[in-house]
Order: sequence, then structure tokens, then C-alpha cells
Amino acid sequence: MPSTEAKALVRVAVGVVCDDEHRILIARRAEQRHQGGLWEFPGGKIEEGETLAQALVRELHEELGIDVAPERCEPLMTIEHDYGDKAVRLEVCWVRQFQGVPTGKEGQPLRWIDVADLNDYAFPKANDAIVEAIQGA
Repeated sequence: MPSTEAKALVRVAVGVVCDDEHRILIARRAEQRHQGGLWEFPGGKIEEGETLAQALVRELHEELGIDVAPERCEPLMTIEHDYGDKAVRLEVCWVRQFQGVPTGKEGQPLRWIDVADLNDYAFPKANDAIVEAIQGA
């Protein structure tokens, strides 16, 4: 009999970080993490009491070492996806202005890629709609 217990929805702040050449920053997930080995748009879990912008500013600083003003986080979309073992709500923002040079502070490889090349990278299934939105922008 299927379980009727509802999974907790994990809220995740996601940044579509762009540079002056309109390239997008992607990071490769560590192998041991959920959806490990796939590429992703930087971000992380929204903590209790944080707004989307606060979480994104914190996560981008922790993961990439860049500073973003909260008012520079422009909402793009929200996606809910159930992986079976985990359900997520991705709250996605454009980040077109930041200070600093992004580096993989957690050892994760980073790449700046052209929008046209997004389909050449394997992303978690929940990211498909983000890729489509970026390509349509």
C-alpha cells in the first residue's frame, strides 16, 4: 500500500548568475550529494526565517565567495519537483550583478557557459524548466 505520509518540501534558493558576456555560471554537484555528479545553478537551502533574497545572498557568498546585494536578486520562477526520495521547491532568481570572482569554495568545479550550450550539460530533472526559461529569455 502506498504511503500517505507527505514528504517535507525542501525550499532551495537558486541563482542564475550571469556575467557581462551573458554567460551563465554552473557548478558540478559533489558525487556523494543528492543528484551528485550533475551540473546545477548555484544556491542552497532556505533556512527557517530567511527570505529568498537573504538565503541566496548567503549561499552565493558561502559557495562561490561572491557578494550580491539582495535587491539584485530578480525573481525568475518557482519549480516544485518530487524526486521520489526528496521533494524540492526551487525558488530561482537572476543574479546579473555581483562583486568578486566566483570560485568553488566547497571544491566544486565551476564553468561559465553560453546559454546555447546549456543542453550540453546534465542537470537534475528539476532544472529542466530553468534551462528552458533561460534559453527563452
